Amino acid sequence: METAAFTAKHASACAQNVLHEVQRVVVGKDLIILKVLLAVLARGHVLLEDMPGVGKTTLALAFSKALDLEYHRIQFTPDVLPSDVTGFSVYHKDSGEMEFKRGAAFCNLLLADEINRTSPKTQSALLQLMEESAVTVDGVTYPMPTPYCVLATQNPAGSVGTQMLPESQLDRFMLRLHMGYPDVESEVQIMQARSNVNPLDEVGQAITREELLIMQETVTQVYVDEEIYHYIAELSAATRGHEMLRLGVSPRGSLALCAAARAVALVRGRDFVTPDDINVIVRETFAHRLVLSARARTEHVSADDVLSEVLDRTPVPKLKRAQR
Repeated sequence: METAAFTAKHASACAQNVLHEVQRVVVGKDLIILKVLLAVLARGHVLLEDMPGVGKTTLALAFSKALDLEYHRIQFTPDVLPSDVTGFSVYHKDSGEMEFKRGAAFCNLLLADEINRTSPKTQSALLQLMEESAVTVDGVTYPMPTPYCVLATQNPAGSVGTQMLPESQLDRFMLRLHMGYPDVESEVQIMQARSNVNPLDEVGQAITREELLIMQETVTQVYVDEEIYHYIAELSAATRGHEMLRLGVSPRGSLALCAAARAVALVRGRDFVTPDDINVIVRETFAHRLVLSARARTEHVSADDVLSEVLDRTPVPKLKRAQR
């Protein structure tokens, strides 16, 4: 299928098929499912922060099946080594050559479970991986398969055996999401669905891997007006000088918001971005990149509070033209 033939409406229909399949097993979390899909379409990575047992692993498995992706899971513990993630070289005495053994990272969808329970050295092994979709071992760079996405989970800060991720690590996640506990009715459905069978067995392939690659390329072709670029830049700039923040949004964050907004527009069946597309995803894209000042912590001001103020103060552009 040619990229040019993949219209916004066709891409939107494919996205709905994916959402439908994942929703069969992840109950009551439709908005979370949508935003994970947005990140995948925008070639981004996702950080899920929540307590154990709320369905984070199930969500990743469901996406791997619906999108026809090779899936690996690595359980991060203090004794996990960087080589467990990236791979390592083994010397063969008979041949006198080094052979590279691939680590868990070599797949399409990597679930990095409880990422904040491992050592900083092991966390650092993910930096190049998430930025360049490649790893360098013994001076040789190995590319990841395409498409590629890291879906990481972390327990809330303060949980036993956890440590906070550094800013450089957080900045490489396009979105940070919170699943939360299901409501009563959703929890009843979950128990009923698992009484006899595993619902994951019923998740079907919604699109092929090739179709996903085309959708990702189509996202990059969604039109962004110059006024939208200015709007994103003004939002980012407003965080950098804010009195309640020690660290604002980086240029990488601006790029992430632009890409995510393109994905929002495509899923909505449009080939151009509107300010409302930005508002759909800005909090999940920006909040984890903000570092609060000592004053903010003293006054119990959250990153979400700061973002609300920034959004209120920044004029929303009125586009002269809706599309190309």
